[in-house]
Amino acid sequence: MRVLAAMSGGVDSAVAAALAVDAGHDVTGVHLALSPDRQVMRSGSRGCCSVEDAHDARRVADELGIPFYVWDLAERFTEDVVEDFVAEYAAGRTPNPCLRCNEKIKFSAVLDRARALGFDAVVTGHHARLTDGVLRRSVDAAKDQSYVLGVLTGDQLSAAMFPLGSMTKERVRQLAAERGFAVAAKPDSHDICFIPDGDTRGFLARRLGSRPGPVVDAATGTTVGEHDGTYGFTVGQRKGLGLTIGDQRPRYVLGIEPVSRTVTIGTRDLAGVSEVLTGMPTWSGAAPAFPFRAEVQLRAHAAPVACEVDVADDGGLRIRLADEQRGVAPGQSAVLYEPDASLGDRVLGQAAVRLPT
Repeated sequence: MRVLAAMSGGVDSAVAAALAVDAGHDVTGVHLALSPDRQVMRSGSRGCCSVEDAHDARRVADELGIPFYVWDLAERFTEDVVEDFVAEYAAGRTPNPCLRCNEKIKFSAVLDRARALGFDAVVTGHHARLTDGVLRRSVDAAKDQSYVLGVLTGDQLSAAMFPLGSMTKERVRQLAAERGFAVAAKPDSHDICFIPDGDTRGFLARRLGSRPGPVVDAATGTTVGEHDGTYGFTVGQRKGLGLTIGDQRPRYVLGIEPVSRTVTIGTRDLAGVSEVLTGMPTWSGAAPAFPFRAEVQLRAHAAPVACEVDVADDGGLRIRLADEQRGVAPGQSAVLYEPDASLGDRVLGQAAVRLPT
């Protein structure tokens, strides 16, 4: 097959490209330039997509003997990922930019262009298993990225390749070292690539400005503090509230109302939710018959929880949780899995959380 290898400049995508070559595919490497100012998108292990990363990707492509190109998708990335991120926080929601990048950039813009150029598939270094169009968790639970791939449709998965899903990250680095790749020991990127200093609140403050409002205690309805912008908070947050309340009990963010600029907080016993309503779902394959039982993961690093899923009145999903969960924020992705201990949990699909109840 003619395969386009998305090469970020990291060890995972380098090994994924190498495995595609080993499998006998006709491979071309491509690095995505996603920032108008690429010199500021890496700082140690933070960020990605810098000129340094492009050079690392090119060196690997040269060693593999495959063609290599840089595609400038900065404008598309800014519009579909960065601006979406800012708008979601401004609206009181908590987005996942990695999921949005997979949806809008890597498996929309890139895949569409690859198909137009005659490629059969796109190979990436994501840690997830894909067999006969079925997306499953990686064997390396600590590195599993199926959550941020849950937004992909069956059509997109049919043209994707994830060769790293059956191995651990330790094995990936070992394979890179055996091939002499300079990126074998390169640190993984962390946090949000377009916020390399890790200061999300500061980034949003620069974009949205000061929007002061009250912090209200849910139990009493009284104002217990002030804030500079609701975008500095997310539902479930406990640290960094900057409050001193007489009883000294920890408080959690329970709700964010951007119009009145109100942040509502409360004690742990008020923070749990037993049901989640979502927007319209996307399915990795055929839509299941409703109602059905599954497991749902509500944050990128959260443990899955058993649930029952049905259709809500507005066409979204109503997810009833077997155990109460805290920190379920509007805008997060609820990724549904079919548990399978022997094969790895299968991704069924996902939907954006609209309202925890």
